[in-house]
Amino acid sequence: MATININNIACVVPARNGCESLRQLFLSIRNQVIPFDLFIVDSSSTDGSVSFARKHGAHVHVIPVSEFNHGGTRQMMVDRLQQYDVFIFLTQDAYLEDNVAIERLVAPFNDLAVGAVCGRQLPHIDANPWAEHARLFNYPPESRVKSMGDAVEFGIKTPFISNSFAAYRREALLDVGGFPKHAILSEDMYVAARMLLKGWKVAYAGNASARHSHNYTMMEEFRRYFDTGVFHAREPWIREQFGQAGGEGLRYVQSELRFLGLRRLHLWPSSLLRNALKLVGYKLGFAESKLPTGLKKRLSMHWRYWEGTHA
Repeated sequence: MATININNIACVVPARNGCESLRQLFLSIRNQVIPFDLFIVDSSSTDGSVSFARKHGAHVHVIPVSEFNHGGTRQMMVDRLQQYDVFIFLTQDAYLEDNVAIERLVAPFNDLAVGAVCGRQLPHIDANPWAEHARLFNYPPESRVKSMGDAVEFGIKTPFISNSFAAYRREALLDVGGFPKHAILSEDMYVAARMLLKGWKVAYAGNASARHSHNYTMMEEFRRYFDTGVFHAREPWIREQFGQAGGEGLRYVQSELRFLGLRRLHLWPSSLLRNALKLVGYKLGFAESKLPTGLKKRLSMHWRYWEGTHA
């Protein structure tokens, strides 16, 4: 295992018609205290994203929108950028909270056994209560380094990671075969789980923060959890190695009701309905092999996934 060279970092941002979001992201990137090279992989945007990114110093690689895949596109960039030791992945709708976010995100790599690091995500300023709670629940301020031995305590949360603000050691990525080429989502969890199983550690840097959240509607939540169910059905080894997600779901619902509190008691019915739809969506996604492709495409948030040969 090699020591990380902090002057050899690539930051990769997949983008699609996100020019307005990219403005905020670029403002936060240019103030970081450590150097890195910025790459935008753009899915044929039509809103000026490409020219904006190039004007502000990013390296831009344009792909047809039909070729985008959560795992495959990220791995394509890893394969193209072989000279980098560390890959940071952000999404176009995230931005860094302060000028030391990247420095703190890569700091856990000083432990040569750490293969991946997930940073803390804070809700956007306009986040609704559901989005705000999701970030507070999943991204606490305390840092942690997890190994396979922690699966007994953390279960399915052991390989938890998010590519909206995460970093990977190239050596570890290569060791586990990289990102999956055809993942509907959760390519980040796939890689983290593979790393843990091969003896790498996965770190959570609670002191490295980015703003990122979604004000999903109930149906959007349903569709996202349908896709999550598809992922778990197609990657059964993750549940076999780390456990089921059922207990975590109950803990989440209880936490959300406490977060809303009695002063927002009028939101409790919406909370229960929203979480029930998540469960139904997940169950349907998990049974996707029994559903026709046309229906799966209508139920899915990432409907283009079903247009490929892997559908």
